[in-house]
Order: sequence, then C-alpha cells, then structure tokens
Amino acid sequence: MRALVTGGAGLIGSHIVERLLAQGCEVRIVDSLEEPCHMKGMPPWVPPQAEFIRGDVVDRAVMARALQGVDVVFHQAAHQGLLPDFSRFFAVNAAGTSLIYELIVENRLPVRKVIFASTQGVYGEGTYRCPEHGLLFPEPRPLRQLERGQWEHTCPHCGAPLSPEATGEEHVAPGNIYAQSKLAAERAALHLGRVYDVPTVVLRYCITQGPRQSLTNAYSGVCSIFAMRLANGQPPMVYEDGLQTRDYACVGDVADANLFVVDCSKADYGVFNVGTGRATTVLEFLEALGRALGRPVEPLIAGAFRLGDVRHFRPDVSRLAALGWRATTPLEETLRRYVHWLEEQGGVVDHFAEAEASMRRRGVVRNVLATASSRR
Repeated sequence: MRALVTGGAGLIGSHIVERLLAQGCEVRIVDSLEEPCHMKGMPPWVPPQAEFIRGDVVDRAVMARALQGVDVVFHQAAHQGLLPDFSRFFAVNAAGTSLIYELIVENRLPVRKVIFASTQGVYGEGTYRCPEHGLLFPEPRPLRQLERGQWEHTCPHCGAPLSPEATGEEHVAPGNIYAQSKLAAERAALHLGRVYDVPTVVLRYCITQGPRQSLTNAYSGVCSIFAMRLANGQPPMVYEDGLQTRDYACVGDVADANLFVVDCSKADYGVFNVGTGRATTVLEFLEALGRALGRPVEPLIAGAFRLGDVRHFRPDVSRLAALGWRATTPLEETLRRYVHWLEEQGGVVDHFAEAEASMRRRGVVRNVLATASSRR
C-alpha cells in the first residue's frame, strides 16, 4: 500500500506513519512544519524511509504532487487552537479537505480510501440528561454564568442540574469556529466521497495524549501544558474548578483506529467516535500525571475560564467497537509513556505564560468576577 499522511510530522500523524512503515507500506508525508507546533523545524521522529514534502495542504501544486500514486490518504493536517483567526480555520480545514477530492477527481487518481481526522468538538456541549425532561443537548454556557463561577449545566426548562451522558455520533452542534470548520470538512469529504466513489471514513477523536505532543504549542494538549509547568517548577494552571471531564486516549490507540478502518469496508462513508469511552476529571488526570512523575502535583485553581471550553464530554464508542476496534491503553500507561519520552527531550521551556497572556489579550481566557469569587 502507498499512503499519504498529511500532518505526518505531528502527534497522531507521526504514529500513523510509524505503523504504516512497520507494515511495509510506502509512505509520503505532507507537513508545513508550522509554528508553534514545530519551532525547530523537522522533528527527529520523522523517519528517513518516508518521503517528506514540506508544504501546505491548501497549496494546489503541493497536493497534486503528494497525491500521485497514492492508494490511501490519512488526512490529519488541520489548523487548530483557540485564537480568533477565524478565516484560517476554514481555509485550511474545509478548503484544504475539498482540494484533496478536487485533485482526485480532476486527475482521475485511483485513491481507494480517504480517512479524515475530525474532532469531538463538533458535538459542542454534548449530551446531558434531566431527571424530568430526559436527554438534552444544551447550548454553550452563557458568559454571565461563567463569570459567576457557575460551571455546571442546568435544564433550560426546569432549572434542575443536568448529568452528562455518553455522546453518540448523531447530534452535532459545534461550539467554536474550529469545530465548525471541521464539521464543514467532514460533510464535504463524505459528500464528495459518495458522489465520486472515493470511500471515505470520518474519525472524531477525543483528547489525544502521548509521546511527540508538541512542547512548544501551549494551546494544545493538557499533558504537555501541565508537564511544561511542572518541569519548570510551576504549578499547573487549572481552569474552572478542575471537575470538568474529558475522555483521554492514547495516541497509539488513535493511530491504530486509523489503520483499522483502511481495510474495513463496513466503515466506508461512516462517522465514528475514537476514544476510550471513559470520563476523567482534570484533577484526576493531574493525580495520574503525578504518579507517572513520581511526585504529588498541586494544581493552581485561579478562578479563570476559557471561552469555548465545554464542561463535560464522554463519547459513545460503541459504533466503532461493533466493527471490532476498541482502545486498549489505560490512562496511567499513556502518561507513563509520555513521561518517559519527556525525560528523553532534556530541558523543557514553559511557554504557558506567554500563551495565556495572548489568550487573555484576545478575550479567550477570562476571570471569574471578584464578587462571585468572594461568594464561593
């Protein structure tokens, strides 16, 4: 098999590349090595056995060259983050994805499958249950509620506290521009795939952690963000109260899910959650990271929040499990591997303060109002 991995120098893409090469595949990588993820250029884990093209996925000439002779495309490249460069999200994520199909059709390329990397962000706040009104899909929490330090969702009908439920693939409500651009890319990929007979699979990743997570991009990956602070003698900054929940998956498992759907025809034109299906609070994650580091971790809960963050999210992973794939790596093992890799990297610079200052200037990070803080 000849495979193209866009974003193949990144966290998930590089692990896909590694697995493809181990299976004897020919691999081509397209990656722009964009800052702040790749501050030092080509990372050392890009293997010499893979053909590497440095370029942007929105560059027509680059992608025309990259797609030549390819059987399968693993489209991992994306523009992501919390900063308000809104047009860039759609230019890279939606237009870049559409360009792949445009070139396949225009040049009659024999690509037999495209696997598109999407995100849990397309669900927005996800699924909740009210004791009286049943399943609900709440709107994002209002700014005034967050400024009061009231973190949990309540029922819009009766005001009762809502309990989070596992979120299936059916209901989408992207709560930020990044997620909207990924959903637009999903829809373009599935539509064009069906129309032009290019089998396409959409994988919606939960929070992916593990070795090779960027140490210079403080906007992504709690594992790296917390580790940067701890390595520099600073307490990890926790937004809200630390009781918000996420599903944290090992990057190796996520890479394996990509390879699993390549030869699974039942996955064609399907949308699948990729995760463990287990909810972990941020504070529980920090405790597990502390055990992996061999020392207790004391977080700093400073009465701040990030606009666009959801309160709780846990994916329903039964659809992909029904085809035969499940995540197998426990969180403790994921963090153990990450810490081992981190120790091999030497000195780690803390970029968090700079990134948070930037987010504050742009209104992404805000404080709970002082009057609300004093009441809590």
